[in-house]
Amino acid sequence: MSAHRRGLRGERDKALAGTLRSPRRRPHVAGGTPVWLFDLDNTLHQASYAIFPQINRAMTQYIIDRLQVGLDEANRLRTGYTQRYGATLLGLARHHPVDPHDFLKVVHTFDDLPSMVRAERGLARLVAALPGRKIVLTNAPEAYARAVLRELRIEALFERVVAIEHMRDRRAWRAKPDAAMLRRAMRDADVALRDAILVEDTRSHLKHYRRLGIRTVWITGHLPAASRTEGQPTRLPGTGRPHYVDLCIRSLKSLRSGTRAVGPTRQPKGRPPCSRRTGLTRP
Repeated sequence: MSAHRRGLRGERDKALAGTLRSPRRRPHVAGGTPVWLFDLDNTLHQASYAIFPQINRAMTQYIIDRLQVGLDEANRLRTGYTQRYGATLLGLARHHPVDPHDFLKVVHTFDDLPSMVRAERGLARLVAALPGRKIVLTNAPEAYARAVLRELRIEALFERVVAIEHMRDRRAWRAKPDAAMLRRAMRDADVALRDAILVEDTRSHLKHYRRLGIRTVWITGHLPAASRTEGQPTRLPGTGRPHYVDLCIRSLKSLRSGTRAVGPTRQPKGRPPCSRRTGLTRP
């Protein structure tokens, strides 16, 4: 080997060594690899079947007991804080002397969780077949989230669970759809926002996070049946696609076939109807 070539090789090795020694360098994840951010309730399972009704009753009773208010006021606080802050807990923690950890534990305790969990058939196979990384992003507490994932037999398919305890910062509790929280959570997971795909049943979360450049999938198959107004059925969930939704589906079965629709290039403008295919039998 000539002296010139040995010199070039030496310089290259020094540069490589310097790069490897840099303490600021983050673990490398190939750019463009999709990272699926799955909501939990009414996304991976049908929480509206039994879990949500019990959680709502437990939250209302907790507010009655701790704040010494009546039923109507407790319901008003519960729903109002959810609409304003994204989670009832955030409003209680901000405006009342409530222990957030105690609240989360009490309202997410179930006597028979296995009998309350209902999901699509073949869920594990459907999730496992998706290319890329998978993370659960939920406003629920971690203990509850992992208990549900174990019942669904899919806990091992997710590299991490970002629960509401992980969303708080030094100043306050946070939850979806907080933008600063999501940016921080994605930095911690080494996820570029352009690679993230949020699969979620709550449209307000999708709307807020689409502004950050995240691709969005609205899943509607687990949402409660449409209510009726003056004897006439209201518009069924999932019959149209809002402009901030890249893909609208009723079942995770449709997610693999619709992966191209949530790629870097957006679909043509328009609001085609959602897929109505689902393997779930509603109660």
